[in-house]
Amino acid sequence: MEIDLADREVLTEAATGAYLVTPVVAALSGARVTAITKATRYGSVDDVTSATSALAHLLGVADRIRVTGEHDKNDFARADVITNSGHVRPIVGAYADAIRDDAVVSLMFETWEIQAGRVDLDIDGLLRRGVRVAGTNERHPFVDVFSYLGIMAVIQLADAGVPAYGSTIALCCDNPFNDYIVHGLEAAGARVVSARSLDGLDVTAADALLVAITPTGGSVLSDTDVARLATARPDLVVVRYWGDISTDTCDTVGLSVWPRENVSGGHMAVLPSRVGPDAIVRLQAGGLKVGELLLREPASLTSAERRYIDEL
Repeated sequence: MEIDLADREVLTEAATGAYLVTPVVAALSGARVTAITKATRYGSVDDVTSATSALAHLLGVADRIRVTGEHDKNDFARADVITNSGHVRPIVGAYADAIRDDAVVSLMFETWEIQAGRVDLDIDGLLRRGVRVAGTNERHPFVDVFSYLGIMAVIQLADAGVPAYGSTIALCCDNPFNDYIVHGLEAAGARVVSARSLDGLDVTAADALLVAITPTGGSVLSDTDVARLATARPDLVVVRYWGDISTDTCDTVGLSVWPRENVSGGHMAVLPSRVGPDAIVRLQAGGLKVGELLLREPASLTSAERRYIDEL
């Protein structure tokens, strides 16, 4: 991607697992990096700091990264590039106000995903002040995160006890994930029927219903939907890929739902990191590339460079 953030200040997150690459990629691109972290069920602040430091030392950029557990307005004011990563959010109120007018904010996803309601970012206020905000084209050939969606579905179905190979999978998907999920399932030997809503989907012959509906803030399956599914196919397995589903409602009518554990509202129930670190490295690097390009005059960008940016 030839990311060039030399002598720039980047504010992003430090996190666990594959997500620890974000500040390191920024530092490898020449930036001075402040990485916000916090304790989660995946690790403490000390755990994240230690893991980030280890990778940064391995790649010779430890002196460019500062990991902090604090949400400090001064860090927002100093940054040239801010990513809307989880530990950096919320970027509202005093934090959004602290961002300089000549700074940029890179959304680490495509802009249509704002509909999922997890932005925690004062986009309107920033745009009014002239701060450039844009999303990352996850379908750019050098990013290509969407090509992992089908593999993620295959793995999630296997976790739910339904092999993709030889099974009939009903897919309810109202967003651009659809074609990629279908392709991945069919490549794994599944027969797939898909529709944008349950009204257009026949589940009577399906072994599983994979739900990939853009989150709405509530359950994407109504009580009526759940009752109808239980009547049409009592042994159907409902697999939540994206979009909130009430496990209690499904339990009431005896409908199996996977995963059983709670998933934070609006979040995917299977993450790209489930199929390895590559998708995360690609996405985080793509978001940082967008930050680099947003700092430049739009007229100076080539058509190839503009492909990285998903404008609001």
